[in-house]
This record gives sequence, structure tokens and C-alpha cells, in this order.
Amino acid sequence: MNAMTPRPAIGGNWASLLLPIAADDSIEFDKLGEEIDILIDAGVDGIYSNGTAGEFHNQTEAEFDSIQAMLAERCKASSTPFVIGACQPDPLIMLNRVRRAAVLDPRAIQVILPDWWPLNDAEAVDFLKRAAEAADGIPLILYNPPHAKRVLAPKDLGMLCAAVSEVIGIKLADGDASWYVEARLYLSGLSLFVPGQHLATGTKEGVAAGSFSNVACLSPRGAQTWTVSMRNDIDAALDLERRICTFMDAHIVPFRQEFGYSNAALDKLLSAIGNWGPVSTRLRFPYRSIDMAEAVRLRRIARAELPDLFP
Repeated sequence: MNAMTPRPAIGGNWASLLLPIAADDSIEFDKLGEEIDILIDAGVDGIYSNGTAGEFHNQTEAEFDSIQAMLAERCKASSTPFVIGACQPDPLIMLNRVRRAAVLDPRAIQVILPDWWPLNDAEAVDFLKRAAEAADGIPLILYNPPHAKRVLAPKDLGMLCAAVSEVIGIKLADGDASWYVEARLYLSGLSLFVPGQHLATGTKEGVAAGSFSNVACLSPRGAQTWTVSMRNDIDAALDLERRICTFMDAHIVPFRQEFGYSNAALDKLLSAIGNWGPVSTRLRFPYRSIDMAEAVRLRRIARAELPDLFP
């Protein structure tokens, strides 16, 4: 893909593949297959693997391969779009994951910038160019989360993506009104994926193409209905967004801010609150898991405050 080739569009409500973890820390692959089937049946715009919620940082390479093979097989059989996360803090391991992911022909491959030591601009361009070569024609999505060693501003992201046209999208945190001004200025032509609970705002601002969505962790079917509604009634969608954010701030975010749980723990809590599939709150060692009793406690509250997500 050269600089003159338009970047292919990708967007919508993408559901995260969460790992069912057994008491002995093994991955329960039978439950993983059941989860994929449920997400396909929910009609989400796509399924992505190995984001933060997929615990990409805590898998063997054999497990990585098994997860991606199962996702690809089931999604292809149902014509469901899928993105493979090849993320890994180690650049050599990540490039090898990119090569193996490309063989499965996903819609795109998601990468992070290696982060044991933050990359400078030139190093970041060099890495993304090498990743694009490894992807062998499959487009890339850059994941630059708020907890990255180096969180890039829209201008910096625009510079990187201008240098590597194979990067077609970015998963990132949004910001205030000035951030949206900068995003429109520097990131036009890229598919931007904002946090799930801000998707209506991102859509109204004309910036968000979609979300790799924590709202889909809570309710994949409800998140899909909400996403579709943004095309027809953005005001109602924004009203639901405000209630989602209120619920998150009151009942989910404190687990991170006050008790130190990871973002993956919060996403698994949301999934257990939604109670739509076979995934519990359990994370793989050494990360701490939120007690399932909290999910059970919050189910009634979620359904009372966000009935739109649980039709």
C-alpha cells in the first residue's frame, strides 16, 4: 500500500475476546469457543482478539496460536469480520505474532509500540514499517492506550501513520473538545477507535469510526443496538452514553482507582455483570481478579440503570 492508496475503512462495534481462565490458570478452550459463537450470534460488527482484556501479555506462543486459529475458523465459517491482536511488549515476539496472524487473513492486525523502553519517533516509524512487512498486505491498527509508556498526541500519531500507510486505524483514548479538534486536523483518513463508553460523542464529533468496546464486554448485543442507533438518533444515543458513563464512574472505575485492579479485571467484571457468556472475573496469575460476588451484586444495578443495553 503506497501513500497514494486510500486506507480501507474499518469501524463499528467490535467485541473483545475475553479468556476463560480455570482455577489452575489454564485457558478453557471449550468455553472460548462457546464465547465466540455467542458473539457471532449477537451480530456484532466484528470480534477482536488479544487486546488488553484478552490478556495478550500473559500467554505462551502456543496458546496465542490456538486462540487465533479458533477465532479465525469460527469467524470465517460465519462471515464475521475479525481482527487479531499481535500485541506483545517484546518487539521480536510481536513481529513473529504478526507473521503468524497474517496467514489467518484477518481484516486487520493490531500492534502496540514495544514498551520496555519507550520508542522515539524514528524508532516507532522503523518498527511499524517492519510490522507492515511482516503483515504481508494485511492492514495494521495501532493500539496506543492511556497506560502506554508513551501516549502519543494526535499530531504525533498523524506523523507516524503518514510514514506508514499500512496503518489504517488507531485504538486510543479520546479527550476534551480541543483533542477532537486536533484529531480532525491530524488524523483524518484514519479509522479511529475511541473508548466504548464515548462512542456516541466520538460519532457526533465526526471522529470515531467505531470502538473496540468495553460496552460490548457488558452487553455485546446491547452495544450493537446502541451503535446502530447512532446513525438515526444521535441525541438518544448520547443520553444512553451519559448513563453508561455514570454507571462506569460509580460502579466500575473505583475498582481501578481505589483498589488497584487492572483494566483487564474491569473488562472481565463487565462481562460477568452482563452474564451473557461463560467468562468469569478470573484473570491469569499474577493479576488479581475482582470477586464474582461483585458482579452478581452489580447485575441488578446495571439492568436498572441501563435497561437499553439488556433488551
